[in-house]
Amino acid sequence: MFNTPNESTMNYIENPLKRKRFETRIVKIGGISMGGDLPVVVQSMTTTDTMDTQNTVDQSIRMIDAGCELIRITAPSIKEAENLQNIKNELIHKGYHVPLVADIHFTPNAAEVASKIVEKVRVNPGNYADKKKFEEINYNDESYNSELKRIEEKFTPLVLLCKASGTAMRIGTNHGSLSDRILSRYGDTPEGMVASALEFIAVCEKNEYFDIVVSMKASNTIVMVQAYRLLVAKMKQLGMSYPIHLGVTEAGDGEDGRIKSAVGIGALLEDGIGDTIRVSLTEEPEIEIPVARKLLEKYEETVGIFELTDAIDNPFNPYSYKKRETISVENVGGKNVPVVITDLSKKNQITQANLFGAGYTYSPSLDKWRIHDQAVDYLYIGNSVINFELPGTLRILCTYENWLSNQERENYFPVIQDTATLDKVTTKQIVFFEIHPDRKYQWENLSKKNNIIFLLVSTFNNTTHIFRNFHHIFNKNNNTAPVILKRIIEEKDSEKFQLQVSAELGSSFIDGFGDGIWLESNQPTIIKTATSFGILQATRTRISKTEYISCPSCGRTLFDLQETTAKIRAVTSHLKGIKIGIMGCIVNGPGEMADADYGYVGSGPGKINLYKEKQVVKRNIPENEAVSALINLIKENNDWVEPVEKII
Repeated sequence: MFNTPNESTMNYIENPLKRKRFETRIVKIGGISMGGDLPVVVQSMTTTDTMDTQNTVDQSIRMIDAGCELIRITAPSIKEAENLQNIKNELIHKGYHVPLVADIHFTPNAAEVASKIVEKVRVNPGNYADKKKFEEINYNDESYNSELKRIEEKFTPLVLLCKASGTAMRIGTNHGSLSDRILSRYGDTPEGMVASALEFIAVCEKNEYFDIVVSMKASNTIVMVQAYRLLVAKMKQLGMSYPIHLGVTEAGDGEDGRIKSAVGIGALLEDGIGDTIRVSLTEEPEIEIPVARKLLEKYEETVGIFELTDAIDNPFNPYSYKKRETISVENVGGKNVPVVITDLSKKNQITQANLFGAGYTYSPSLDKWRIHDQAVDYLYIGNSVINFELPGTLRILCTYENWLSNQERENYFPVIQDTATLDKVTTKQIVFFEIHPDRKYQWENLSKKNNIIFLLVSTFNNTTHIFRNFHHIFNKNNNTAPVILKRIIEEKDSEKFQLQVSAELGSSFIDGFGDGIWLESNQPTIIKTATSFGILQATRTRISKTEYISCPSCGRTLFDLQETTAKIRAVTSHLKGIKIGIMGCIVNGPGEMADADYGYVGSGPGKINLYKEKQVVKRNIPENEAVSALINLIKENNDWVEPVEKII
């Protein structure tokens, strides 16, 4: 039986305040090696039909030219596995020697063929030799062990072939495709994901085969991060040190896919976990590579680090989500969703048009404000002046001096940076007090005040660890005041900006720390606003829009994922809080539907199955009718609302 590591320890990492690489064994995959202290390998997967040799080769070359170091190709049957040889030969003929990975689901015989051709085989424990029918089966120890024996018999031939051929293997667990056997004992949990992989690793080790890479992929970033942490903790407990492949599966496209991937992958890289990554976007695979590269750049920097030297106790349970308990001050903390703050202080006089990027549009003809779903809760104006009527839901932060001139105005609050000024304010006045990592504070006195919302400020490259240290300080002092995480960063590249802050702050929100977010940057206000809400959406701490669990496509995909995702988004993007899964085939479709409210899954060429959660409710709908059928299904379950504008 799987035992979860003691939550009072941080045994998945040595020091929670310092990023140190989890040093794994080195695994050779063709001409490259991964693990140890080697650079993190960037990989992706083709989306072409594997039987279409030329298109697969052409796409692979585009990926390699973009910087891809490892290429995965689906092999759903023996014929595709055999055609990997033609693809490999053609790539070599053109001067490309990047290792290939065969992606296997359901078909052990295809894996065995592929193992003699490619440099690495990926198997999914949930469907390689196990059962996946969503059946409610109660296994006792005897029946469970009997299934394990059956799996060992099916899996061992591949292990021996890989060992003989010098072929590496990825044991890739997916949250969306856990077997009935695992689900019956562990449920749909990180523990089940890790147990599933360890069962397959045990067969490999029994046969003295160790060229293994492991992954724990999920579309839910909290589940994904907890599963990888559990994996590392269990491997350390068992004396294992296999390289780790990181990825958020079905992350989606565009800005959402990038932020979600950075939140999940970045939270682990922040702790030194990860030897190879794939950023899974519902876009062309060559586009994934520069995104992954930009994310990794953060972890190659050695400057801008604030040294944290104190030893700390575990400030959170790394394997189970629990939000830090706080009191409610104004609309921050307690049971309120995390707030979003943006900065307009660089404008001497703020106009109504300046609020557009913050989610507010003024209509002169109606003399009313339109409030968008992603509208900030607070504006920081510094010493600037506002001479117009604000939307009633919007609050203003300003300097203490500016506040003195405006304290009679409703919803104005001072931002204070020193305790001398703080002592001038009565306890009846709510204040925002900045805390910096390089300053000393009388925490005993601060913890007695119940009128403070703390602004925790970081300008450093180890922001995750700085905020983790603050988490510890607040716990140690029994301080339950709400905290807003403020990251100050100058970055010209908007994509790199989004990736970096998503990795840093996403980790804190996944660990239950943070009652708000404030990004201060030279980026346009609309980028800062979208990124802030994107981080909260990706960590599921504040839902402000429809969530799309959309796979990145591969050779198994039965329809145009990019085009279909765009169609579905166009008609459902107003359904705030609804999760829609868009899957190209049945490999992860049914499992990921358990994490979605509705699902759109390819069932055959030109045919779609629709799901309500993990249950198929409509089968084999013609593709040209499927989007309308999805809308009708949402309506039938009373989750449909007509698009409306919020105007005040």
